[in-house]
Amino acid sequence: MSCTTQHVVAAMRSAADSISEHRDELVELDRAIGDGDHGENMERGFLAVRNQLELTAPESPAAALKSVATSLISSVGGASGPLFGTAFLRASTAVGEAESLDGPAVAGALRAALDGVTARGKAEREDKTMVDALAPAAEAAEAASATGGSDPGAVLRAAAEAAETGARTTVSLIAKKGRASYLGDRSAGHLDPGVRSVVLLLNAFADVTGVE
Repeated sequence: MSCTTQHVVAAMRSAADSISEHRDELVELDRAIGDGDHGENMERGFLAVRNQLELTAPESPAAALKSVATSLISSVGGASGPLFGTAFLRASTAVGEAESLDGPAVAGALRAALDGVTARGKAEREDKTMVDALAPAAEAAEAASATGGSDPGAVLRAAAEAAETGARTTVSLIAKKGRASYLGDRSAGHLDPGVRSVVLLLNAFADVTGVE
């Protein structure tokens, strides 16, 4: 199975549903260590994503990912818009002109997304940011695709599971970036909302692309 433009669009609709469903959870996570608007911002951003994809049907996976990027950058406030937008924009560039995506292409897109986020946010692993979910996700995707994983759904499922594991390890960390870093030691014991958002998105993508 390969991931077509229609799969990418369906995955983004699934992501929008998941973010909306978990909006209140994301709000509460952000209230604990941030300013409490992450859930609202992400829901608004993915509503814009959904609306734009319905308004203008993309002709390729890259076009779909670029549409997501521009919608998020223009509609999501704070650091999340530029960071998540950059992730999708770099992924769009990575897949190029491909009409469909196999497992290695998906892994390459995740690696490009990670590189974009780290370049934009200057965060490293164990800084208690979305990198702590996205980095293990990219590594797991590459490992899955390197061992004969041509199915993008299986590669994304491996990425999602690794992101969840990475997310759990961040709870005890002290934040070194973003608003949460202002809390110092008090940021420990909380899950970062950006990390949680990465997990939600990857699970949504895997759920859709894993279905024939």
